[in-house]
Amino acid sequence: MTISLDDWQRSGQEFRHRGQPIFYQDSGQGEVVLLIHGFPTASWDWNRLWPDLSTRFRCIAPDLIGYGFSAKPRRYDYSILDQADLCERLLAARSVQCVHLLAHDYGDTVAQELLARFLERQRSGEAGLNIRSACLLNGGLFPETHRATRLQVLLNSPLGLVLSALVNRRSFCRSLAAVFGPQSQPSAAELDAFWRLARHNQGTRITHKLIRYIDERRQFRERWVGALQHATIPRRLINGPLDPVSGLHMTRRYRELIPDADIVLLDQIGHYPQVENPSGTLQAYLDFVRTATAS
Repeated sequence: MTISLDDWQRSGQEFRHRGQPIFYQDSGQGEVVLLIHGFPTASWDWNRLWPDLSTRFRCIAPDLIGYGFSAKPRRYDYSILDQADLCERLLAARSVQCVHLLAHDYGDTVAQELLARFLERQRSGEAGLNIRSACLLNGGLFPETHRATRLQVLLNSPLGLVLSALVNRRSFCRSLAAVFGPQSQPSAAELDAFWRLARHNQGTRITHKLIRYIDERRQFRERWVGALQHATIPRRLINGPLDPVSGLHMTRRYRELIPDADIVLLDQIGHYPQVENPSGTLQAYLDFVRTATAS
């Protein structure tokens, strides 16, 4: 089932992070799943999973600052650390103390930072957000295996400021479609919706600032990879192996570095498993979280 972007926007809520309005969804009952989207899209990425997931869990999904229907201030220090703060503050505002993480792409890195903080609290005995499990979709978990698209490379260069102002629907959609599998390409309507989310609040003007996460991944590699390696909670990677950015080549590195690696490959799928194969992604996640909640 697909939820239209208009319906998604109408059913959303808002809270404030550092004085900025942040859009989010919160529906369902039971154990909480925090869904964290990737670059350059937004929480609507999860819309095909939402009806089924929210009948089983309480699902919370923000548009991170700089994305989707949330604020996109030009004078702002965008960082993974700040996005993790946003997630923690949203959960606190909703009186949530325990979560399962389900993340994709840029959201994987936010999840890694949340895991690192959780590990620190476990070691120190400090109270705070409890994380029960972490399920990650395609993303740059290891900077040495991340193969940025040409547009991402240019945005993260000295040309980024100029290029951000020049990005149009054609270049945006071409770059986005290139990371999907050849047999699971986004429809014209989906591309229109993704472009609308990117343009909302003049968001394309700050893309060069958002893309700095590529450098952050290198800077904090030991912290974020270590969080995955040393976590004692259940972890699963659901991967579209045809993804040119973080597909099969990334899963090989995951097997090398992560103890008892739990990986589900979705045949013929690219970078967006939750969009390209929502039923397969949902089943892989439900199988995982069922085991995680039983442990």
